[in-house]
Amino acid sequence: MDFTLTDEQKDLRELAHDFAVKEIRPVAWEYDRESTWPEEIVHKAWEVGLMNTHIPEEYGGPGLDYLSGCLIEEEMGWGCSGIGTSLMCNGLALAPVVLGGSEEVRRHYLGMLTEEPRLASFCLTEPDAGSDVSGMRTTAVRKGSGYVINGTKTFITNGSHADWYTVYAKTDTDAGHKGISAFVVPREAGVTVDKKEDKLGQRASDTAMISFNDVEIPAENLLGEENKGFKLAMMTLDRTRPGVAAMAVGIGRAAMEFAADYSKERVQFGVPIAMHQAIQFMIADMATKVEAARLLVWQSGALLDQDKRNTLACSHAKRFAADSAMEIATDAVQVYGGYGFIKDYPVEKLMRDAKIMQLYEGTSQIQRLVIAREVLMPRRVAEPATA
Repeated sequence: MDFTLTDEQKDLRELAHDFAVKEIRPVAWEYDRESTWPEEIVHKAWEVGLMNTHIPEEYGGPGLDYLSGCLIEEEMGWGCSGIGTSLMCNGLALAPVVLGGSEEVRRHYLGMLTEEPRLASFCLTEPDAGSDVSGMRTTAVRKGSGYVINGTKTFITNGSHADWYTVYAKTDTDAGHKGISAFVVPREAGVTVDKKEDKLGQRASDTAMISFNDVEIPAENLLGEENKGFKLAMMTLDRTRPGVAAMAVGIGRAAMEFAADYSKERVQFGVPIAMHQAIQFMIADMATKVEAARLLVWQSGALLDQDKRNTLACSHAKRFAADSAMEIATDAVQVYGGYGFIKDYPVEKLMRDAKIMQLYEGTSQIQRLVIAREVLMPRRVAEPATA
């Protein structure tokens, strides 16, 4: 297996890294402290082509491969995962449209994102339905030539600023996950933003509670088949988890770099603490976790690019990269000692940011369930990604 990057991929990674260095890092800690929405950075990222990377060319997007997307997301996570989440989350909302939308729906809603720096949100989680998606209470009832949606979604990234939403709702309330359907819902249809959440980490990312009160949409806004929304959601997450895992790699890499640099500057017992074996071993473990996580991420993206099923690979990547980011950030705080606990130093933010990586787009425990299922009941390796 050859993971040698193409010249185009190297250029994309350099573009993303330069953007993170110049536009994100200088303001990241200020945005975190104030919980500020990074509107100006969103516009700049859109202008240089770092958003909507997987929209096909026929709909105005760059149509990048998934491995290239992972390269970009690692750099965004390295710069600031809160801002990075704001920039990258369109990919989660648009994937179901690419997979299940009609030609007319694709051209309209994907075109909105490529014509202007607009945002879209993915609405799956509810106050009483997180990991247990089948427990959702949002409903979509057929009425005339359309559907009427009622319900509440929570933890919706970019929810306060989105122009349209990919919404999952029950079209058969008695069928569990087999009664879920997916829809694209424009904001002007009557979507209500209930509140913005005040979060532990990734504070530059907008996370909101969203309500749908008798929101009417045309039947054409159904994505895929009625009652097949759960499958569409799982296919979507297979495509987006590699990027989320890549962002976790970026957080871990940033924490490792800060810890390594600090260890060479901080003097204790007459020498830089980097000279002490205890610190060296911590830095070495950080480096191994970053490298291993990155390889898992690249594999999960490369399988998609080969049109192969990547469910197991992306759960490996998401679980390991997220847990590693948290472990590396925690150890980075330890390397800083008491200063790591102070907001004047960078690693306490990274530790707070890392925690969400173990929670969103499937908790680390859910990833373990997926891994166990795939290991105990394996499918054929070459099975296509659409299966």
